[in-house]
Amino acid sequence: MVNNYILQNRQRFLDELTNWLRIPSISADSRFKNDVRNAASYLKEQLIAAGADHAELIETPGHPVVYAEKIVNPALPTVLVYGHYDVQPPDPLNLWISPPFEPVIRDEKIYARGACDDKGQVYMHVKALEIMNRLNVLPCNVKFMVEGEEEVGSEHLGQFVKTNRDKLKADVILISDTALISLEHPSITVGLRGLSYVEVEVTGPNRDLHSGVYGGAVANPINVLARMIAALHDEQGRVTIPGFYDRVIELTAGEREALNRAPFNLENYKNELGIDEVHGESGYTTLERTGIRPTLDVNGIWGGYTGEGAKTVLPSKAYAKISMRLVPEQDHRTITEQFTRYFISLAPKSVKVKVTPLHGGEPVVTPTHSPAFHAASAAFEEVWGKQPIPTRDGGSIPIVALFKKELGLDSVLMGFGLDSDAIHSPNEHFGLTNFFRGIETIVAFYRHYARIKQSSN
Repeated sequence: MVNNYILQNRQRFLDELTNWLRIPSISADSRFKNDVRNAASYLKEQLIAAGADHAELIETPGHPVVYAEKIVNPALPTVLVYGHYDVQPPDPLNLWISPPFEPVIRDEKIYARGACDDKGQVYMHVKALEIMNRLNVLPCNVKFMVEGEEEVGSEHLGQFVKTNRDKLKADVILISDTALISLEHPSITVGLRGLSYVEVEVTGPNRDLHSGVYGGAVANPINVLARMIAALHDEQGRVTIPGFYDRVIELTAGEREALNRAPFNLENYKNELGIDEVHGESGYTTLERTGIRPTLDVNGIWGGYTGEGAKTVLPSKAYAKISMRLVPEQDHRTITEQFTRYFISLAPKSVKVKVTPLHGGEPVVTPTHSPAFHAASAAFEEVWGKQPIPTRDGGSIPIVALFKKELGLDSVLMGFGLDSDAIHSPNEHFGLTNFFRGIETIVAFYRHYARIKQSSN
């Protein structure tokens, strides 16, 4: 019945998603403020069309939150769906095969910024609500809270959640903003790394200088910054910040062995990325490096002249954006402070250093014995024909820890993307199989969750 509805409405579902993807809801760039709001308004209207009793835009000091609800019976369990409608900047534009906000379907994948992260995955939930509502098979109450600032750190969401505790009352949080191991090996994410994100500025002379006249006599901020960044790792790939690993929980040999049972082919991994060898902290596998170990990476670096041709300049300033992915028990505020002290200490007296924290979030591990996890596992087994594998994801969703702290609710991270979907990169895409099978799995989750909750009462 559900599958037939999807087949009959397949093209309409894609057309609606395509219309949403055309809206450049880039939260990091103030030039797109109106587009971000338009994307929120579009989602609100689609939720109403899908059967929500009520939907609204709730203002924040930043971008609005889209809230909607369908209350079938207050006595039934309530699922709160969280997602985000904002997207990453599409740069570099010249690497896109097709324009980032002109969605196209190639090879059974939809290509556009936000296709997988997170508009495509949010829209699966909208269509799941429509199906359950139209077929009169909705066994739970449903609430939606979809924000527009996830890609810039969810700065205003904490206060929003505190202010709206009663509105957000639920039994579980359902999130689709993560990835599967593969179409052949479905999985449920049970752990997320935290995040500390900073921007650094290194200043030398009070103006750009002629590199022939002053080169060799005045410190070049770009050269200094490069040496400082290089000093952040040792030869074993470990982060050198004092205290960085103090609270890192080391997994037992048995836990590490269980983690490495997940299907993974190192040669395929390297071939897909076009690299000859992997790199990272010594003594750990690739799955461990991306799931259970903290990291530090430069996300952007700039300064001086970067235009066409040559300009012999010794720049006044150099900049970099640096992110640190954190594991359970690491506090992002503490790590940011440790980074700031250490980075400043690396600078010679010939330059001045400024560190600006941008945003952060706590790492989380979600329970694997809850009714919601069992319902998600049963839904995957029903639709995909295989029991899903619990995995730890290298990414960060700061709101998950906040939900636990402020609402006392655990989250189920039931994502349907793939690591190969190029999120945050040119040519982001989302498989049509993932999209439609994801809708079917979400519908199955509600049925299993209602059954398990009823049997446990």
